[in-house]
Amino acid sequence: MSVNGVNYLAGIRVLDFTQFEAGPACTEALAWLGAEVVKVENPNLGDPGRKSFRGAPGQDSWYFLLFNANKKSVTANLKSERGLALVKDLLRQADVCVENFAPGAIERLGLSYEEVKKLNPGIIYAQVKGFGTGSPHEKHLAFDMIAQATGGVMSITGERDGPPAKPGTTLGDTGTGMLLAVSILGALYRRKSTGQGERIEIAMQDAMLQYIRVALAAQATTGAPAQRNGAKILSGVNVPSGIYPCQPGGPNDYCYVYTSRANPAHWHSLLKTIGRADLIGDPNFESIEARAEREPEVDAMIAAWTSQRDKREAMRILGAAGVPAGAVFDTMELQHEKSFEDRRIMQVMEHPACGPFKMPTWPVRFGGSTVSVAPAPLLGEHTEEVLEKWLGMSTDQICDLRKCGAL
Repeated sequence: MSVNGVNYLAGIRVLDFTQFEAGPACTEALAWLGAEVVKVENPNLGDPGRKSFRGAPGQDSWYFLLFNANKKSVTANLKSERGLALVKDLLRQADVCVENFAPGAIERLGLSYEEVKKLNPGIIYAQVKGFGTGSPHEKHLAFDMIAQATGGVMSITGERDGPPAKPGTTLGDTGTGMLLAVSILGALYRRKSTGQGERIEIAMQDAMLQYIRVALAAQATTGAPAQRNGAKILSGVNVPSGIYPCQPGGPNDYCYVYTSRANPAHWHSLLKTIGRADLIGDPNFESIEARAEREPEVDAMIAAWTSQRDKREAMRILGAAGVPAGAVFDTMELQHEKSFEDRRIMQVMEHPACGPFKMPTWPVRFGGSTVSVAPAPLLGEHTEEVLEKWLGMSTDQICDLRKCGAL
């Protein structure tokens, strides 16, 4: 796709062997930026994500649509001699290859980096695995929640005295995919001047370390493992910082209120706003250390104020006063937030089978504009187009491949 007529990855061809989320999130990012991303799928089942969180019978899942926008799909039977040969021909034409099969699977198909490099020395060959090469768990399977458990994310998520919890966000999957996408762009940039290809590997467990760096700082400060701290910041010394109840008392009727340790004016502005200006300068509350010792009192006075207002009003009043504050919006509220659609951060995908579907797009603006969403592909929808364009095949040749079960 292009933004303002500019295709940022014009001419870049990506052969996408990924499924579910970590790999598809990576390749979708490349598609947003204009690469021609072609999913290679099993002719019968396709990406297993097509059947996840299924909606109407016979339709691809909403989950699949969200992670495969702006891509193309071809089918190829990798267990067929001619199907595998066809994929190797496509690899010769590709700039990037991405896979996230189970450990050892791509090698058993004869498509290891060593083999693909013989076909195309300049290819960027990117792999997502659960655990890294050399890890004692290298051969183990992993999904998002496994990565979050083994990568430290769950250990710092949850209430102070409660068990570990899994964050609602899929850091193990999409978080890993974004790191891989950035790395692929770096490899492509290097190849422009050197012509050299690259093998890029990322492990989901390893990727999680990038998302717990604040926790590692807290550990370095205290000398002990970082502790869970609910909705409060991990260091546990910045008071106030947390969610406070609002009207009418629903499951997400809260407002997050925070005052920066680097800006004492936040605390003073908060006190004025909630009607406690009398505490400005009070040594029992003036310093961060003093407030930390009286955290329950601080939380109670803020909650007394927020509980008389709905979360949007609380956010609006505090924000206007210069106090960092944010309402806790649920997924439905975000889906129907008009400003997202007005700013084209949310766009409607016009899908030929599933109908209109509003979804988030790539959130980065280029020259003030956002990328337009195109439908996630139907299984094998672009087989003929890609084989004709990439390999110069005729209609008769493609029909022959179908007859022999290669497609």
